[in-house]
Amino acid sequence: MQHLPETPIELNIERLGQLGEGVASWQGRTVFVPGAFPGDVVSVHLEQQGKVLRGLLRQVVTPSKDRRASPCPRSAECGGCDWLELAEPAQRAAKQEIVLSTLEHLGRLTRDRFTVRPLLVAPRDFGYRRRAVLHFAKGALAFYGRRSHEKVPVTECGALTPVLAMLPGKLAPLLKPLSKDAEEAHLLAEGGKAAFAVMLTGPVTPRHVEATEAAVRALRLEGAVLVPKEGAPRVIGKPALRSLSPLRPEVPLYLRPDSFAQAHAEANVGLVTAALYELAPRETDSVLELYSGNGNFTFPLAATAASVLGVESSPVGVELAQRSARESGVANVRFIQGDARKVCEGLLREDKRFDLCLADPPRAGAPGLARQVSLLGVKRVVYVACDPASLARDAAGLVEEGYKPLALQVVDMFPQTHHVEAVMSFER
Repeated sequence: MQHLPETPIELNIERLGQLGEGVASWQGRTVFVPGAFPGDVVSVHLEQQGKVLRGLLRQVVTPSKDRRASPCPRSAECGGCDWLELAEPAQRAAKQEIVLSTLEHLGRLTRDRFTVRPLLVAPRDFGYRRRAVLHFAKGALAFYGRRSHEKVPVTECGALTPVLAMLPGKLAPLLKPLSKDAEEAHLLAEGGKAAFAVMLTGPVTPRHVEATEAAVRALRLEGAVLVPKEGAPRVIGKPALRSLSPLRPEVPLYLRPDSFAQAHAEANVGLVTAALYELAPRETDSVLELYSGNGNFTFPLAATAASVLGVESSPVGVELAQRSARESGVANVRFIQGDARKVCEGLLREDKRFDLCLADPPRAGAPGLARQVSLLGVKRVVYVACDPASLARDAAGLVEEGYKPLALQVVDMFPQTHHVEAVMSFER
């Protein structure tokens, strides 16, 4: 067992790791330093955390040329925006490099094997988040702290869109009657309208409904959803906010606070555009869309494809997508609610075949995707990833199954954080 020094040591930060931490070397070992950036010389206290060696930041001895003062007074404690002290050009370069190096090291896919497109930059760097997850903490609403589950109470947040920015402080006292029975509050905005959802630890009670209705009235919100531990959600008012489908303004797209939506509305248009460009559906193509959500990609795909089958596990997501299809009269889309893997197994039993597949899985990725799309006859796959490691693992699976990587498009959906989206295309 290597003996760690008891007093702080100085390290040179070489690069940024996949989780956004500074990376340095000490006696041949890799050290991860949260809050440090490439070019920094830092004083750290070394600590063994499982198999990982971490440096707890004590002082920035010499700051990097890319380091700046944080514009947020809570950034030292709050875990929401971990790159606030890093200038945007350096953030963007790091995101592109993190995705490429993860594909190389974890997926064994070198960057010379596919086209690397220039990073798509988000139109707004601050005040862009239209959704947020907050936790109840002693009468306040809170974000988790930096790399911890300690709760940091917030009354306002500059990362959120203007309509949401002050909502945590206004909503918390009104939700006090149900705070002991609740885990999280989900905020959602679209344009100038806002709604919220409360994730409960048990069933919905009349007291919960009364407090939620009062909050909706007092803050002039569109509506709210109470989500019990088991059973159907209780809808109050009109929490489904009407947006427009990216690239298809004639199609309404509905968002609800208890269902997934991309956090950056403007950057989402770039994400959808990139995915469509890579998939390039033609009027004879049948498209299988896995993890289709509320139809964010579905309706733009359906504009040029013969048909789109969307598969989504969330009943709310399917309900919202079906509402969009109904109201817009888009007839060449169909949605199945269920687990992607099980639905694919069912499609195989029915001897179904598809030309193209778009998959937008959650952070854990889509294990088994490669084999299933191969058996379903899919010629081209576009994979939308919110986690570089999952992308690398699933990309390696696709290559093993005979798909050739074509192109990678990194999208900066989450400025001021290490989080990143990527669109990658494969063909057989």
